[in-house]
Amino acid sequence: MAKAKGKIGVLLVNLGTPDSTKTGDVRKYLREFLMDGRVIDFPFIPRWMLVNLIIAPFRAPKSAGEYRKLWTDRGSPLLFHTQDLKDKLVAKLDPKEYLVSMAMRYQTPSIESGLKELMDAKVRKIIVVPLFPQYASATNGSVIDRVMEIARTWQIIPEMTFVSNYVDHPLFLEAWAELGREAMQKQDYDKFVFSYHGLPERQIRKGSVDGYCQLGACCNKYGLKNQFCYRAQCFQTTRLVAEKLGLPDDKVLTCFQSRLGKDPWVKPYTEDVIKELAKDGIKKVLVFSPAFVADCLETTVEVGEEYKEQFEELGGEHWDLVPSLNSSDTWVNCVKDLVESRA
Repeated sequence: MAKAKGKIGVLLVNLGTPDSTKTGDVRKYLREFLMDGRVIDFPFIPRWMLVNLIIAPFRAPKSAGEYRKLWTDRGSPLLFHTQDLKDKLVAKLDPKEYLVSMAMRYQTPSIESGLKELMDAKVRKIIVVPLFPQYASATNGSVIDRVMEIARTWQIIPEMTFVSNYVDHPLFLEAWAELGREAMQKQDYDKFVFSYHGLPERQIRKGSVDGYCQLGACCNKYGLKNQFCYRAQCFQTTRLVAEKLGLPDDKVLTCFQSRLGKDPWVKPYTEDVIKELAKDGIKKVLVFSPAFVADCLETTVEVGEEYKEQFEELGGEHWDLVPSLNSSDTWVNCVKDLVESRA
């Protein structure tokens, strides 16, 4: 008699989103998100005071208004794009071999519920895929940390594999290149901006290997010592996508957005790049946001609307945002390969 063999469980994890655009739900989301010690890496008491007494109470009403601009009949784009990705992945994987679940690092569906679904099905192995292409402690690291925190309470822990990053995966790069080519067929551009979510400089330094990180030219090369440096991974992503698109170096810029607080974050800041572009008389810009694989507040509203408005106020004519990967076929194939290569 053949031995029964469990399926391989796959857990897709994205960042998270409020349950609704109500201020209370947004405040709840912000509290959970920002109380993560890998996101705001302060000791617990000052972090609690900062988040619960300052950031969440005052930021929630404004953020709720921003989410209302984003919300659709299907709800939060980040949530339904992740659901669409999961559904398409399920259709491409062998149902006899794989069971796919999805989760959000913050709010619902939770990582705990996603893991429970897999464990209830008696999977023999779990592959965790954080949907953040460039490793950072605050994203991929936080997902891995939370999965391990839950798993260590189990009596039976199956084999587990984590996908830490995939900045140089050919299908990830091709998925972005396809979207870029589509946009470039409609318009000629003077510059190509790659805007990534920012991080405090201190978090980059904490992960520096042998003091390698200088937050500067060290990111011009990607290798053993900076393979998990978030800033270096972002510059590498830019170089590889630009190479696929045949973009000249002098037309490509990498920058960082979404700064929170007064501490120095990784530079250059997207806001400063916009000012420099306008000052230099640049009129037409195509923007990529390759740190995000699903359109969300930071892409659609921050980059697509707020930065566009800033650029046009300074004399720019075209600030066009390339949509995120969402559930494009090439991106789905990339995730499929990330899973199958670890099975």
